[in-house]
Amino acid sequence: MSTDAGSLTPQDLEFLRRPLHGFLSVAAGPLPPQPRPVWFEATAEGTVQLFTAPDSVKVRRLRRDPRASLVVAAPVGERERWLSVTGRTTVESDGAHDLCARLAARYWNLSDPVRADELAGILAADQVRLVIHPETVSRYVN
Repeated sequence: MSTDAGSLTPQDLEFLRRPLHGFLSVAAGPLPPQPRPVWFEATAEGTVQLFTAPDSVKVRRLRRDPRASLVVAAPVGERERWLSVTGRTTVESDGAHDLCARLAARYWNLSDPVRADELAGILAADQVRLVIHPETVSRYVN
């Protein structure tokens, strides 16, 4: 395992560009933490972003304490590999719908009318963008 002070390597970014689920935990959440699976996007600037409803529990908790972590693991059948990003999170009012559309195309087959309708429903609702600014990045590659 290796840890560094908050920067994603090119290898980390390549791994995070795959359609993998991340598991998000927020500091102001329950004890013990109860991570939730989320779609996410690693940016070229080295942040990690996701979208959610502005009135979600995670947003309320992040407004009280902006610390969060996201853990992403390789799927079964691949060599063991995981990455953990921990840092302060900002709640941004812009860009959530564009992010949602990009992530839906990454995770779903949008030629499926059921998925396309689900995406339309998500895009019709208010969304915010959560941006994790890495302070600590830990990784393991077997």
